[in-house]
Amino acid sequence: MRILIAEDDLHSLDMSAKALEFRGHEVIGTTNGQDCLRIYHKNVLKSEKGKEPSLNSSFDAVILDYKMPKMDGKQVAKEILSINPDQRIIFVSAYVKDTLMESVKELNQVIELIQKPFEPDAL
Repeated sequence: MRILIAEDDLHSLDMSAKALEFRGHEVIGTTNGQDCLRIYHKNVLKSEKGKEPSLNSSFDAVILDYKMPKMDGKQVAKEILSINPDQRIIFVSAYVKDTLMESVKELNQVIELIQKPFEPDAL
């Protein structure tokens, strides 16, 4: 799988990336929401010369820390889902109840959620 992670805690980002890479997945990590969206746009909407943009190069999953600097996970998810409504998004958050309620309210759909702290095997 090809996985994009946005996590502002460098230790958590490194731990998650290593756990997923160990299982054979390709991982791209970012430390804030703006960089995550920039990479998502670059990878998903890139097109060859003369062709329409396509979702063929999309990520299998996007893992978002719910609270991040510059742009939080909810804002990032909203933007990604406006581009690709079928994108699999997983929030990681220590604030499970608030995260779930806000994501359903703002995004009009249920997003997968992993509670922090978590063991790498949870991914």
